[in-house]
Formats: sequence, structure tokens, C-alpha cells
Amino acid sequence: MTRPFGKQLRVVFGETVTELGARDPRVVVLDGDLGSSTQARLFEDAYPERYYQMGIAEQNMLGVAAGMAKAGLVPFISTFVAFALHRPLDQIRVLIAQTGANVKITAGYCGLFTGKAGKTHQIVDDISIARAMPGMVVISPADEVEAKEVMAWSLEYEGPVFIRFVRDVTQTLFEPGHRFQFGKVKVVREGSDITLISTGTQTPRLLDAADILAAAGIDAHVVHMPTIKPIDAAGVVEAAEKTGRVITVEEHTVIGGLGGAVAETLSEYRPTRVDRIGLQDIYTESATDEELLDMYCLSAERVAMRVQKLLASDVPVTSCD
Repeated sequence: MTRPFGKQLRVVFGETVTELGARDPRVVVLDGDLGSSTQARLFEDAYPERYYQMGIAEQNMLGVAAGMAKAGLVPFISTFVAFALHRPLDQIRVLIAQTGANVKITAGYCGLFTGKAGKTHQIVDDISIARAMPGMVVISPADEVEAKEVMAWSLEYEGPVFIRFVRDVTQTLFEPGHRFQFGKVKVVREGSDITLISTGTQTPRLLDAADILAAAGIDAHVVHMPTIKPIDAAGVVEAAEKTGRVITVEEHTVIGGLGGAVAETLSEYRPTRVDRIGLQDIYTESATDEELLDMYCLSAERVAMRVQKLLASDVPVTSCD
């Protein structure tokens, strides 16, 4: 069953940060000249006096955000992840992460699906970079329901948070009323043959893949891990013990991403075979979402095919053909 699609997460960001602005006068938005793309313009329309157009000067923008946080405000960053994390990395490390500044790096256009922005804007190592930074919380919501919950939670959390938003429409995973639990995994499908772990908007596709596997007689146990750091070590171990074998699936490089985090945890607490499905050591191409999902073996059909190959093999399988 293909799960229905909801809103673009960039629209969810714009709507939700505006709602948070109504709730808390400390909320400010710093925009890197991309308010129309990130939909931060919705906040600008409602609260122009709390909307700061910083221009294409992202290193300065993150430095200013750190200062605002120290003055008692709660800055939310509005720009693409290429400019929210890669370009101002030194400022984030020194001024935000090291000091524990209460800045919310709400990074848009993460991963493969960046529309026509081009391959230079496809950042697929953001989880690796952010989770390696001491003091940084890393969260990747699955859909619009969870994205709203994560943003509301981040307002109450004191400290730096990196939230991963994709650009395009996303499949729906959760019903309204779902409550995000910080630092906890969420079992979204019970199974007994193989444990599949994913994060972000890949999880609904993984559930579709589990349906395909079920038709082939494979009962997949599917786990969603929105909080990548701090990792839910107990939840990961429990998921591994459920079936005795783990496959991670992510729309991100396998180097240091979700798969790396899961493998690190299990190697310490419960040695288990872990196979990682995701992007290899490559720079990605720009195309339609459907073409990219097929090209990089992340569509439900491709993932199901890859899982079946891995289950039939004693060695890692890096190709889905």
C-alpha cells in the first residue's frame, strides 16, 4: 500500500514557526534570502518586526543567531541546508555548539529532493556532520504531523537543535494527535524476520517496502528513529533482538549517517549484523524525485529488492540491480 502524501515540509515549517511566534514573543526568524523557498515569508507577513533578512551572508547569520540566543531570544534559521550547515560550520561549532546557544537550525532542502535547485544544493552528509558535533541535537521528522511536533518541542528545549527538512511533499506516516518523543525510537510495524530501521521521510517508503516484502513472505519489523542524536541505544538494542539482524535505510550517505549510528550502538551493546542501504561514497545527480528514488535504490520497490538480496547473502550487497 502506497501511503498518501501530505504537505511539503517547507510549508509546514513556515506555518509552524508562525504559530510558535504567536505563542512565544521570543521567537525570531533569521532568513538567508530564501523566505519564499523555505516559506519563512509566512512568519514575515505575521511578525515583520521579528523577521531578520540577513541576505546571502550565512556565516554572519549564524553568528547573529548565537548573539540573539544569548540575549534571550529563540532564533529559527531559514535557509537551505547547504547554507545552514556547510557554509557556516565554523560559526556553528564555535559560537553555537560549544556555547550551548539556544539556536534552532531548521535546515530546508535536505537530502536528494531539492527540486530544480541543482546537485550543488543536494546535501546528503548533514546528519554525519551535525551528529559529530558535541552538544548538537539531531532530529529528522517523518512527515508533516511529526515535523510540527518536533518544532514545538524544540521551542521548549534549551540548547542547539538541528532539524532536517526536505523540500517536497512527503508521504503521511502519523495520524493527527501523534506525539513526538524526544530520544526515542518508534515501532511502526511489528515483524519477526528482519528489523528495518529508518529516519525522516524515508520511513513511510520503508513501510511501503515492508508491504512488498510481506507479499513475498518476509515479515519485517519496521522502526522509525526521528532522534538520531542522542540515540535511543536501548530502543535500538531491543529492535535488533527482535529479529537478530538489522538493515538500515536512509536518504543520506551511509558514511556516518543513520546506519553508522546504529552500527556503532550495536557494536558496543549488542553485536548484530547490520547492513546499510543508502547513498554510497558519491556526489548525487539532480532529477525528479521519482527518478532519484529509482537511481539510488531508495524507492519502496528497490528497497524491498535490496532487502531480499541481503537476506539471501552472507556478504554485503551494495548494488540493487
